[in-house]
Amino acid sequence: MRFAKKLVPIALLSCLILTGIPLISLAQADPLQPGEVAVGTVFENLFIYTPLQHDIVSHVLTLGFAAQAAGLVYFLATLNNVAPRFRLSSVLSAVVMSSAFLELFQIFQNWNSSFVFSDGVYQLGQTAFSNGYRYMNWSIDVPMLLLQLVVVLGIARKQAVSYGTQFIIGGLLMIWTGYIGQFYEVTNLAPFWIWGAISTVFYVYVLFVVGQLINRTAGDLPRDPDNLPKAMRFVFWFVLVTWTIYPIAYLMPVLWPTAWGAVTRQVLYTIADITSKVIYGVILSYIARKQSQAIGYEAAIATARR
Repeated sequence: MRFAKKLVPIALLSCLILTGIPLISLAQADPLQPGEVAVGTVFENLFIYTPLQHDIVSHVLTLGFAAQAAGLVYFLATLNNVAPRFRLSSVLSAVVMSSAFLELFQIFQNWNSSFVFSDGVYQLGQTAFSNGYRYMNWSIDVPMLLLQLVVVLGIARKQAVSYGTQFIIGGLLMIWTGYIGQFYEVTNLAPFWIWGAISTVFYVYVLFVVGQLINRTAGDLPRDPDNLPKAMRFVFWFVLVTWTIYPIAYLMPVLWPTAWGAVTRQVLYTIADITSKVIYGVILSYIARKQSQAIGYEAAIATARR
């Protein structure tokens, strides 16, 4: 029975890949007819932007990669303030910061090179803008973010492997199915909705597992010097709220198919990246430091006195 359960995610992943390949293969490189839009075109490429709209996106993306860089410095600088058993959480946060910095900087460059200023507005030039970089980055970051919970909660090895496996498989399937769907956001809403719905199923599954893990283990955390069980339960609601920003941004081509809708999507994605990665990491770092203080780790006690 356990072996069968292990085979289910593998079989499901294989089915998704086999189903997704034919869908992606529809994006042929044949010459387009006048007014026709190629499969894979993101809706940001459909609009003309005012200097205000263009600069809002550029500035928000700058804030995004700057926040990740600041987070990287913070997690490296405070690494030794937590006990060795919890230190991997800060290391994983540093990995997330590095990955997200490179991704947001790439998107910043892509945005500024894709649109050319002419006649007082920004129009699409020779290079198309793409959100695909985000999904590749999330493929790295989401498993790392979820594994941090396993580290900070300090659960037994067998449980850690079980939860870690569920987090990695569920998280990657959530991202990759959404990645397939976003190729069709302006050409065919049927696969856009179908793959978005499948991605949402995995999103709900991952959140369920996160909630299950926290509910089962948060009560074992020390209540002194701070109420860490309460802090950890807050983490669940924080993840729920910040992660929900992503599907809202995904649906922006349907909810608000205008230039301002495109601007709003980039703002939402970047806000979600800052909160769900940097701030989330800081919260877990705080919990790890307080746990270290509770078990008498001297560096954590010393920083608590400051």
